[in-house]
Amino acid sequence: MNDNLHQLHCFGCGARIAGPEALPDFRCAECGDLFEVEYPGWVQRKGPDRPNPGALKWLWRERKSSSELLDQSGVWRFRELLPILDNFGNAVTLREGNTPLYHLTRTSKALGIDQLFAKHQGMNPTGSFKDTGMTAAMSVARERGFTWVACASTGNTSAAMAAYAARAGLRSLVLIPDGKIAWGKLSQAMDYGAVTCQLKADFDGCLTLLTQIVKEAPIYLLNSVNPYRLEGQKTPAFEIAEAFDWNVPDHLIVPGGNLGNSSALGKGFRELHELGLVARMPRISVIQAEGANPLVRSFEANHGASLEPVEAHTRATAIRIGNPASWRKAARVIQDTGGWCLDVSEAEIAIAKAELGAEGLGCEPASAVTLAGLKKLVKQGAIAANETVVLVLTGHTLKDADYTIDFHSGTLLTDEEARGREREIEALRRNAVVVDATPAAVLATLKGSAG
Repeated sequence: MNDNLHQLHCFGCGARIAGPEALPDFRCAECGDLFEVEYPGWVQRKGPDRPNPGALKWLWRERKSSSELLDQSGVWRFRELLPILDNFGNAVTLREGNTPLYHLTRTSKALGIDQLFAKHQGMNPTGSFKDTGMTAAMSVARERGFTWVACASTGNTSAAMAAYAARAGLRSLVLIPDGKIAWGKLSQAMDYGAVTCQLKADFDGCLTLLTQIVKEAPIYLLNSVNPYRLEGQKTPAFEIAEAFDWNVPDHLIVPGGNLGNSSALGKGFRELHELGLVARMPRISVIQAEGANPLVRSFEANHGASLEPVEAHTRATAIRIGNPASWRKAARVIQDTGGWCLDVSEAEIAIAKAELGAEGLGCEPASAVTLAGLKKLVKQGAIAANETVVLVLTGHTLKDADYTIDFHSGTLLTDEEARGREREIEALRRNAVVVDATPAAVLATLKGSAG
């Protein structure tokens, strides 16, 4: 399984090509759709040549205590399922992955679900799930001799790409929508040395322009249209299965922006199932913001058969995407696993984020759509009390500190957005108060605090 015998499979027309043939924009020349990495050797191997599930599980567990750099990565620890490099010595890693799986005790009790967990991908080196994909795609870029890499971004991708490019000794270009990115994320790209251009366009416009640029210059595109990104992003599925002793949860709930993450996680669980490492797949559901919900509208209109782009508006900047590139892949994952696709309001996102914070788990707003969506699914009777649920938290709370401050100071939501939820919001707010510098004043504040 260590042989680099992968190929790229077009999701639209079924064409199969070698990896380098997909450059520069990773879209099929025949139909314009995206590619997916596949490993035909896995299917062809029979009998003793078939990978032994028990041996792989033992190997991956043993690597957790290894001092080797690749073994300390939660992506490359599973490298037998990522044969995308000719030489694993070309891997670029910051010890990404191996992120914690937290039991949400307070939220479990509130919702009546005993087995509720959060897989916190915000605990990666640059603070988001994008690191797991970036280590894989950046390694391919370095192995193929590129000196420049680039991405369009709402924030997290730019931070991850710039960091991994710096680590690999490559130059990086970032295109971001002007005024529509959290400053915490932009500061990371700058700190890691990226050439950063703010464009008077939304994310989709930035990506369109970048697609034109990579056709004119030898620059390696590192958005999630790059299928190697999704190979790294599938590995949290392996970590989740491993954490449950190679069982899988009944439900996995994922935020929906450009939809590469839900696509990747579905691919990861599917490969585990095909290789006999797990007995089944979880139901995978995707949650979007009401103001950036093209996939939700697609399911409502035609069961995910086609998608009409929307003009995206949400304060959850990481998922402010109106024309998601990986929508077909995500739609298939939802359909194949029996999951759901729904949207949540700005108030529901803000409340859910504060509730996760009350568990001691900070996350960026886009992550909180998972809990907001779970609450809706429970109310609809789609998820039973005895089922196991994992929420994927995609980014760290410090990615967008202004959002948190605005919520607790009461300036985040408009009166219209908060209408009907004022009491719920007020119960969660913890705004800093100014008091006299005396013990009596501080103790009086404690006495008056509802918390």
